[in-house]
Amino acid sequence: MGTVPGMEEAEVTTQESTVEEWTRALAESTGSPGGGAGTGLMLAVAASLTSMVAGYSGEEDDGGEAARIRERAQALRKEALRLADDDASASKAFGAAFRLERGPERDEEIRRASLEAAASSAVLGERAIEAIDDLAWLATNGNRSLVADVVVAFGALRAAVAGARTNVSFDLGSLRSAGTSLEQVREQQPDLWAAVEKLSEAMDRIDALAADIDHRAAPTDTA
Repeated sequence: MGTVPGMEEAEVTTQESTVEEWTRALAESTGSPGGGAGTGLMLAVAASLTSMVAGYSGEEDDGGEAARIRERAQALRKEALRLADDDASASKAFGAAFRLERGPERDEEIRRASLEAAASSAVLGERAIEAIDDLAWLATNGNRSLVADVVVAFGALRAAVAGARTNVSFDLGSLRSAGTSLEQVREQQPDLWAAVEKLSEAMDRIDALAADIDHRAAPTDTA
């Protein structure tokens, strides 16, 4: 249905829209929301599953760790949705910079938008890395009946880490369009450059943790 004259279509946000509304917007060729916002959503899914499993895992002898994990996961779920919307905003600015006419102003806007987008993805990735320890604790100490949910959570968390890593790397690489070499990028943005390697290492850790419990989650898999 078309938009009523004089009325603007409501903005789609990760925090306020329904799943149907948000995924419909993601399916459009607009770039906002895009892969970065999807990364935030995957982190929210991982946090939600972590909270659920922790809620079923509390024991008197765990020192209250399951309860603390659940509290952290619930806070992360909210933050991840906010970060997804922040990334969508950064994506808009990123796309707008590349649509400018070639010249010094375009180069400066590309540089600014690329760094802002990379920083946004790096924050999201850092939050995802921080969530690994809690999920690892649940993999060992959580309710064993929910091991499949833990593996699904690891999958969502890996998607978030992989998305953040790729987006930071891509955004830094985009600085070449503004006349900056990759060597200059590494020298000028050491923290963001290091974030890519840190996120790659986190992916490997998640893979190892998930593999350790996969035999419990999928006992009929004979591969």
